[in-house]
Amino acid sequence: MNKHYLLLFLSALPIFCWAQIQSGPMLGYNSMREVAVWVQSKNAEEISFQWWQKGSEKVSTKSYQTKAESAFTAHLIADYLEPGTLYEYQIVLQNSKDSAKGTFRTQELWQHRKEPPNFSFITGSCAYTNEEKYDRPGEPYGKGNEIFETIAQQEADLMLWLGDNVYLREADWTSRSGIFHRYTHFKSQPELQALWKEMHHYAIWDDHDYGPNDADRSYIGKELTLEALQHFWANPGYGVNNKQGITTQFSYNDVDFFLLDNRYYRSPNERESGEREILGESQIQWLIDALVYSKASFKFVLIGGQFLNPAAVWENHATYPEEREKIIQLIEKENIKNVIFLSGDRHKTELSKLSLKNGNSIYDYTSSPLTSKSYNSSEEGNTLRVKGTHVSTQNFGKLSLSGDYKNRELTISTFNTKGEKLWEETITRE
Repeated sequence: MNKHYLLLFLSALPIFCWAQIQSGPMLGYNSMREVAVWVQSKNAEEISFQWWQKGSEKVSTKSYQTKAESAFTAHLIADYLEPGTLYEYQIVLQNSKDSAKGTFRTQELWQHRKEPPNFSFITGSCAYTNEEKYDRPGEPYGKGNEIFETIAQQEADLMLWLGDNVYLREADWTSRSGIFHRYTHFKSQPELQALWKEMHHYAIWDDHDYGPNDADRSYIGKELTLEALQHFWANPGYGVNNKQGITTQFSYNDVDFFLLDNRYYRSPNERESGEREILGESQIQWLIDALVYSKASFKFVLIGGQFLNPAAVWENHATYPEEREKIIQLIEKENIKNVIFLSGDRHKTELSKLSLKNGNSIYDYTSSPLTSKSYNSSEEGNTLRVKGTHVSTQNFGKLSLSGDYKNRELTISTFNTKGEKLWEETITRE
């Protein structure tokens, strides 16, 4: 090798080696006074996290240490923030001097002052990322990551991941290291890195990021996957009423989101004795209490499996008819209005609507798949499907809130991998 070129190569080598951010940064939960930023390093690192109001020289700094036992992830918390303010932030890995910069904006303090701000969020589920040596032989189940680059270009404030965000494989199910590998492999996809920084992310799970296919409460590794979800996502909380799991709640502007756990307490699909339940009594009562208390213009209930579809197929909630009917009756009895279920799992997209006897309506927007194989189940018998909303190819949803508080409108749009709109429906607050 020419001496001149050798020197150039050697001088560039440390720059390559210093790149020690594995994945992220990713924007996590967002409130008026606090925001989470998530990052994963490749090795143990001391991380300096700084944030400041744009245009201001005042800087707040916190230090974090990433460790192998938490998969080298860090939840960086910016606190004592001002509402409705744009902040800049910087992450510096002290050992390698690798760094990353970005911005976030806190939620606005609009209550008692003006009408709620307009905003939008993205939905999707079933994101399979291929890794050939661990995949089943034959045609790849994952269909490419182009869709994530398309989503990153959308003007949206949040993205809600509706389960099967990670597909654990046979080699992963029984070990902490296997589960951590799978989550790391997904979060590190190059096409996702811009998306992580573009909007705030919240996630629930379904069977594939919880455990094996159709996994239930008997899954021996559920505490490991719960730990993994806590390490790799940055939700505002995990579990309610002193119960393990991923159940939590957050608000964004005039809307409340209720994140349910459809796996941790789920009885086996084939169980013929005892209570057949997906959510369980404690979680149901918490949900109804929270919905009754909520004054939100729309109340979004996130659940991994399809809720409203009356066709008892696969793992639809209709296969647990007593629990499904109980939840519907409680919503009707308590006169809870403007309830929208957001679900995934089905490798198809559709909007379902149930008109209640008291004049209220319940909706279920199923958004799937992002990158996994899709299925055409248009003939399976969903009598509640809104005409023209069935999609059997890779897609994502965009939900937009606009208008004044009393006449708030929700527009649901479905897009293909290229960002082309497939259909759109508007729902007015009841």
